[in-house]
Amino acid sequence: MLAAVLYGKEDFRLETVDDPTPDAGEIVMRVAVATTCGTDLKVWRRGGHAKMLRPPTLFGHEAAGEIVAVGSGIGGWQVGDRVVANNSAPCLDCFFCDRQEYSLCENLTWNNGTFAEYVKIPAAIVRQNLLKVPGELPDELASLTEPLACVLHGIARSPVKSRDRVVVLGDGAIGLMFVGVLATMCESVLLFGGHDRRLEIGKELGASRTFNYHHLNEPIDEVARSLTQKRGADLTFEATGIPQVWETAIDCTRPGGTVNLFGGCPRDTTVNVDTERLHYSELTLKGVFHNTPQYVREALALLGSRKIPFELLVSDRRPLSELQTVFQQMRDREVLKVAIDPSLSATPQ
Repeated sequence: MLAAVLYGKEDFRLETVDDPTPDAGEIVMRVAVATTCGTDLKVWRRGGHAKMLRPPTLFGHEAAGEIVAVGSGIGGWQVGDRVVANNSAPCLDCFFCDRQEYSLCENLTWNNGTFAEYVKIPAAIVRQNLLKVPGELPDELASLTEPLACVLHGIARSPVKSRDRVVVLGDGAIGLMFVGVLATMCESVLLFGGHDRRLEIGKELGASRTFNYHHLNEPIDEVARSLTQKRGADLTFEATGIPQVWETAIDCTRPGGTVNLFGGCPRDTTVNVDTERLHYSELTLKGVFHNTPQYVREALALLGSRKIPFELLVSDRRPLSELQTVFQQMRDREVLKVAIDPSLSATPQ
């Protein structure tokens, strides 16, 4: 089969590799759609990931498709089932799993390789995080289950109240997913980003106000305070993975507020925190990572409800042969999320 293999910084190659075959407890899924992700973009640009993978390795982690092979010892699944698989599963047996802190599991089973014609799903994921796709839900929306599960986990770890005024920093797919969900939960969502079309999508997803930081005449935190009775946001969600923006998120937040530092920064980076302000303003700084089985299920249910127009996030459908071009366009912010369809032929030049 044809598959993307990551070798290092901005270096993946489409190669012919052996078709996967399932061992006991595993299944093989034909990839109908694999959506590109901001995490994939960071992995491509940085050449790896602190937790999820090390090159050389198969690449990609969001996909929906159809079961084409079932390993021994599996019940409840059969060839032809439409499914979506999360890219991880907790062990259920370590210190953190015993405390139901599944995203911190010491033995998370990871899976990569969705930018391919087929992908093998490990047994732990089959047992815990392989779900049937609702009949009417398009593959490209089902493929968004993993990132939306991360967003739902992030929101659940934050004390969101209906009267809250929230700031979201970042107009990538994750930031926009935060906007879509938070807009159904709180009084107002202020979205800051750097791309006018993405900010328009933010408005369609429910943002009360949007701001292109390239066009602001004053710092982001001053704009946020001016719109929140000069106090700052009740909650701020950082969704860029840039250390400087982590610091901006802290500056945007009112005394007693919560800062959700969601975007993963490059390895060995640091941020500066005003200790006096942190202490006397009783700020809560919260790092949130990944998802749990609960939120994988809630994410697929939310996508299936079609209550939030997440289809706005998928800008195009392209063949696997154009994956390199797609990542270059993501890097240059020309596309948001792209549905990679291995069944499509290359676009004629």
